Amino acid sequence: MFEIQLERILGNKNLTFIKTTIRIIMKKCFIILAILITSIAAFSQTDTLKVREPRSPAEYKTSLLKDGAIITAGIGLTALGVKLINDKKNLSPSELANKTRDNVFFMDRSSVGYYSKRADDDSYIPFQASFAMPVIMALINKNERKKFGQLMVMYTETMAITGTLFTMSAGNINRSRPYVYNTSLDTGTRTDKNAQRAFFAGHTAATAAATFFMAKVFHDLNPGSKAEPFVWAFAASVPALVGYLRYKAGMHFLSDNLLGYALGAGAGILVPQLHKIKKLRNVSLVPYGGVSNKGISLVYNIR
Repeated sequence: MFEIQLERILGNKNLTFIKTTIRIIMKKCFIILAILITSIAAFSQTDTLKVREPRSPAEYKTSLLKDGAIITAGIGLTALGVKLINDKKNLSPSELANKTRDNVFFMDRSSVGYYSKRADDDSYIPFQASFAMPVIMALINKNERKKFGQLMVMYTETMAITGTLFTMSAGNINRSRPYVYNTSLDTGTRTDKNAQRAFFAGHTAATAAATFFMAKVFHDLNPGSKAEPFVWAFAASVPALVGYLRYKAGMHFLSDNLLGYALGAGAGILVPQLHKIKKLRNVSLVPYGGVSNKGISLVYNIR
C-alpha cells in the first residue's frame, strides 16, 4: 500500500530511479563492510599462543600442468553445463498442472509458492561482492600478498570446480523453482525453462566457495591470529545471507540452499588443503656417535 502511494506521489519512473539508487548504495556499503572486516583481520596477525607453540604458516604447491588442466577442464565443463541449461525445454501445460504442494519433498514445502523480485535483486549484492573478498584479503594481508599468484591460481580452481558442479547439476536435473507453484503468477513465467533449474543453489554455492576459500587461506597463512574467529564467522554468514534471500525470492528450496552451501564451502576449504605441502610434525632426526658406533636417532614426540 505504501509503495502504491509513493507511485502516485513520485511517479513510476522516479520511484524506479530511487529504488535503483538505494540498491547501488547498499551494494557499495556491503563491499566497504567486507573491506573493513578483512582489513581488521589483516592488522591482527600472528599473535603468539600461550598454551602451545604457534604453528608455522602453511606452504602451498601449485603446478602449471596439473592446476592448469583442472582449471581448463572446469571452465570447459561449466560452459557445457551452461549450454545444457540453455537447451532445457519449457514446462508443458499438463506438467504445470501436476505441480502441487503434495509432490514437493516435505522439508521444502515451507517455501512452495514463494516469489519476491526484491529478494532476488538483493541477493546479487552479497553474491557479487563475495567474489572480490579473497582478492582483497590476499592484497591487504602481508602473509598472503607474498603468495598472491599461488592463491589466485587456487581461487580460480575453486570457482571452476564449483561452477562445474552447479551447471552440470542444473543442466541435467529438472527441478522447478518454488515460484512455479505460485498460481498468482502468469503462466509464461511459471513454465519458462529458467524456472526449471532449482537444483541446486548456484548463488549460494559460489558465494560459499569464495568466502570459505578466503577464511581457509587466512587460517593457513596467519597462525595464531586473534582475528581468525571473526574471519570464519564472516565467511559463514555471507553465503547464509545469500541462501536466505534466494529462499525468500522463491528461486530455491531449503534443501537446494543447504546442498549449495555445503558443496561451495567444501570446495573453498578442500582446494587449499590439498595444495598444502605436507610437513613432518613432532619428528626430529638427531645424529649421534659413540666409541663403537655412529648413526642417526629418529625421535617422534606424542603430544
